[in-house]
Amino acid sequence: MPSNTAVDSLDARILGALNEDPRATVIALADKTGLSRNTVQARLSKLEAQGVLHSFERRIDPGALGYPLTAFILTSVTQRKLTDIADALDSIAEVVEVHGLSGVTDLLIHVVARDADDLYRIAGHILDIDGVEKTTTALVMRELVDYRLTPLLERLVDGA
Repeated sequence: MPSNTAVDSLDARILGALNEDPRATVIALADKTGLSRNTVQARLSKLEAQGVLHSFERRIDPGALGYPLTAFILTSVTQRKLTDIADALDSIAEVVEVHGLSGVTDLLIHVVARDADDLYRIAGHILDIDGVEKTTTALVMRELVDYRLTPLLERLVDGA
């Protein structure tokens, strides 16, 4: 769930330093940002409590795990069954993330697969979930811009 908490320029400095070096200690973050250790620790604690900082999970290339194909499955569902559908999707290991959408389709499901046959199996498994009405699968041919927040953090630090 997105956070409604506003991040100020000091928070953005800390988050930028943390984004550069996710393993940095509080002391290292304090050195990098020019803030006191106590300020950094207090702000990190506040950001965690407010849901700004999510759990730490390294971004691993799924190809290294044997899943070189990435696809997005646009899915139309019966709205009243959304909770059960989300639970069923959560039980499919190849489902990387799911977003609820407004508009023509209801869900954007990010999946990884071993090959085309595996993708077909996964898409079929999703289509078999009670309440899933229709799916359209789009295979990712190439990633052009990796997930990033650094430009937004830099904009906050600079006061733009």
